[in-house]
Amino acid sequence: MSLFARPSSAVQIVRPDGTSGQDDSKPPRKDSVQRQCRNVMIYGSCKFQDKGCLFQHPSDADESLVQPDAATVVASAPLTAQAVNAPVFVPKSATVVPTAVDSVPPPDSVSDADYQQPDVSYEYGYPSEDPGVESLGMQMQDASLYDDQQDGHYASHYDQAVMDTFYSGTQQSFAQPLDYHLYTAPIPPNFAPSSTDIHFMPSSSSIRETLQARSHAIGISNAAGLGLPEDVSGYHTLTPLETVSKASDRRKFGNWFSTVYRAINSNDGHAYCLRRVENFRVTQSVAFAPIEAWTKLRHPNIVSIKEAFTSRAFGDNSLFVAYAYHANAKTLADAHFKSKPNGFNANGHYHFQHGYQGRGGHHSHATQAISERTIWSYITQIASALKRAHGAGLAIRTIELTKILVVGKNRLRIGSCGIFDVLSYDIHQDLAILLHDDFVMFGRLIVALCCNNPSAALQPDKYLDVVGRSYGADLKNLASFLLHGAGPPALKLQQLCDSISGRLFAEVDDAHDAVDRLEGELMSELENARLFRLICKFGFINERPEFARELRWSDTGDRYIIKLFRDYVFHQVDENGNPVVNLSHVLTCLNKLDAGAEEKIMLVARDEQSCLVVSYKDIKACMESAFNELARSGTNGAKDGYR
Repeated sequence: MSLFARPSSAVQIVRPDGTSGQDDSKPPRKDSVQRQCRNVMIYGSCKFQDKGCLFQHPSDADESLVQPDAATVVASAPLTAQAVNAPVFVPKSATVVPTAVDSVPPPDSVSDADYQQPDVSYEYGYPSEDPGVESLGMQMQDASLYDDQQDGHYASHYDQAVMDTFYSGTQQSFAQPLDYHLYTAPIPPNFAPSSTDIHFMPSSSSIRETLQARSHAIGISNAAGLGLPEDVSGYHTLTPLETVSKASDRRKFGNWFSTVYRAINSNDGHAYCLRRVENFRVTQSVAFAPIEAWTKLRHPNIVSIKEAFTSRAFGDNSLFVAYAYHANAKTLADAHFKSKPNGFNANGHYHFQHGYQGRGGHHSHATQAISERTIWSYITQIASALKRAHGAGLAIRTIELTKILVVGKNRLRIGSCGIFDVLSYDIHQDLAILLHDDFVMFGRLIVALCCNNPSAALQPDKYLDVVGRSYGADLKNLASFLLHGAGPPALKLQQLCDSISGRLFAEVDDAHDAVDRLEGELMSELENARLFRLICKFGFINERPEFARELRWSDTGDRYIIKLFRDYVFHQVDENGNPVVNLSHVLTCLNKLDAGAEEKIMLVARDEQSCLVVSYKDIKACMESAFNELARSGTNGAKDGYR
């Protein structure tokens, strides 16, 4: 339905001065060549200026003249005959104002004397809930739509090239800058460059790849034929996280074999890491007391524990401990050594034989040596975890290459905590001895990393000189202190913190750089949610069949503007009628709409017989009004449904 429908019934057209328009003594009124072309007034130029356009086109000297605004022209211009054919004004109240639109004579009965040139400054106002919303300007698009030179009748043709100007892929109508853009840069790039790696953060492209890979890893389904149970005490979709090619490669906790699975919790739907200890029977509930203490401990360098339980889902008495799942995390052994050793001893340490054997059975050498900055970062993170755990009266007991996870770039989390406490609950052990063992294991780990050889952890004293030659005396002295230092655990922990205090400044600086990088990445994605909400509102408002017969939602109502704007943003075509897929245009329009910019655009109806000149501010107000009405209707309907 066009906003400017053709008249269909007769009515007497009267001039504003009260005299009849049927004065045969006066000659028919013709447009003067001195009348300014409306293409210049609307677009700024006329493409038919040199092709026979009958109207006036101002010269360069006349361009400096100030044109009156639309509001001034409307206030001073008389009511024209075309104004009678304007769309029906529909107020919000139930009372409908009667109009004479339906009684306008057909085109054949209108003489040249009755016809008046339409005023391009005619504005069509609509009611709005927002008092600050301005009236919407409605203007005719081309003078050729109403041509007095054709026997005083309405022209039945239009120029397709002119009409397609608004829907051209080469449109240049955005003269003013945006209020704000899609991607903002609150952090100076010199402080947080996104194209280079920093200590805790890779480049922006690597961050996106890493996050996508983690999301994919969580959604990977279990391979068929493994014979895993469908449910283990509320956890389903078990997927092995370790590939064991032979029985000798199975890892052990003390005297028990252990396997790690990823599983989905049925209650919250989150993924967790389930460590299963095979053939272990818990006879007393006091065995889970250490697990209760670990569940209350939260630290950025310790894998948090959710719960522990026993189950016979695998056909035996198995102990399960549920940890937080960090997708695509690697152990220190996998991250810094290309392959794993042949097997493990009863205590879970590396058992090195005949070199270093890869997963495929081929011998290989270790990877490139770890940088000193990275090793000091590992030491700082593990020392921080030790301080938190020892302060809570808990011994970690799993400071090993196969138990510490690398969850990000140079980010460590100590895993498998609390299991040894459950396995040895019936054995009385002095807490001071357990805390001392943590320091010894810490020293062994440092020697293995510095020597780039996991077997060095078995005989660390033989490799201390290698540590001093490769990295300096500081690392050698620290490893020696952790291996042989005496004294109470609290005093030893304080001495450890004092020895690495000079390295903390670099760690804090790198952590702050990582925060800046993450804030920049977040700001680049923050706009997506805002624009997504706008698109959702379009989906809720447009094409609602239940409002097809309501005036405000029809082609003559104010909600018609939203439909035209949707076509302006998403349904543009080029001069050949082909769809234009321009994401930059969509983002620009949605940003201006969300900002409520004062910039005006022209919206053309689908039949190309009428147009609206509106601002983004007006469209935003109309859109908010329509969406709020839908939201209120939905809320009221939900309340009525519960009655």
